[in-house]
Amino acid sequence: MIVKQYLMFILYSLCASVFKGIQGQYPITQNVTVVEGATANMTCRVDYNDNTSLQWSNPAQQTLFFGDKKALRDHRIELVRASSQELTIRINDVSLSDEGLYTCSLFTMPVRTTKAFLTVLGVPGRPEITGFTKPAMEGDVVTLTCTTSGSKPAATIRWFRNDKEVQGTKEVNATGKSFTVRSSLQFQVDKRDDGVAYTCSVEHVSLSKPYMTTEVLEVHYAPHLEITHSLIIPQEGQYFKLECVSIGNPIPEPVEWSKDGGELPDIERMIVEGRELTITTLNKTDNGTYRCEASNHLGSSSAEYILFVYDPNALGQHGPDHALIGGVVAVVVFITLCLIIVLGRYLARHKGTYLTHEAKGAEDAPDADTAIINAEGNHVHAEEKKEYFI
Repeated sequence: MIVKQYLMFILYSLCASVFKGIQGQYPITQNVTVVEGATANMTCRVDYNDNTSLQWSNPAQQTLFFGDKKALRDHRIELVRASSQELTIRINDVSLSDEGLYTCSLFTMPVRTTKAFLTVLGVPGRPEITGFTKPAMEGDVVTLTCTTSGSKPAATIRWFRNDKEVQGTKEVNATGKSFTVRSSLQFQVDKRDDGVAYTCSVEHVSLSKPYMTTEVLEVHYAPHLEITHSLIIPQEGQYFKLECVSIGNPIPEPVEWSKDGGELPDIERMIVEGRELTITTLNKTDNGTYRCEASNHLGSSSAEYILFVYDPNALGQHGPDHALIGGVVAVVVFITLCLIIVLGRYLARHKGTYLTHEAKGAEDAPDADTAIINAEGNHVHAEEKKEYFI
């Protein structure tokens, strides 16, 4: 009898302990973050359970699932797993409106609840650049605006001029639960902006890599001309070509060539092809000032080249011999150095003689007093010394 009572006491204690544990435990959940349009799995667990039901409710406190029983008619929400220790549901095609605090309830006495926050990231739309109408004229003030919408949290916009980042002004506006972000650049264009690529980059936590869009500027500007030539020293009988290099947008057309303020000589040796002037065989009559001119709707420009044709024979006989000039310069430098050395030694030698003569007459004196009297440097017998400064 005593043993039976003891066993019943132990069983009662165990049951009370289990019941107390069940009554005191709380469900376990985790916060979830997903991208808009993706799938969210919401899981609720308990360590032990005596078949007490688990329930998921949405932020509006509407029951989604009670155990394995669906309570809300939303085709996007479905059951993944339902057991005595776990209730997992899936929300498909998540929208921004699904974000909020979800509740998992364990129906003990009293009911135990745990919250889990579902964060939905709004994916930004691909950026668009507006405000630029091609072409711009040199000196115009241009405003480029990059816009992206639908991001949550607000996206970040960065600007690049070719590969170098430049700073724009940012504006953020809320549209419901998402944000519209704009960034603008304003600057005055010149010819250096022609063909430059301005890139708008949108960065966001929901993106694995930034969205980018690019606008390549077209700037019209007045022409600038330069003349290049094929020979450094044009000589008689040589083939010679001048090219009028033009920079401008639109490209200045056509290029007009002239010589000494008038038309080109009507000779077969001179050939004009577009921007090139070719003289097939040079001679002295080709000497003169050659000019090319071109224009577009923003202005005109010109460039000049003075042609002097050398006689190859005279150039060989009387032309500058650089080796000879270099040799002469080397000889002159060498002679100059020698003169400096000789002059230095001469001055040093005469200075020594002056100091030696200072004590002359004292060498043959029998005693010190006589040496002092006989010394040429004594103030009684010495002539006034003269010093010369060069």
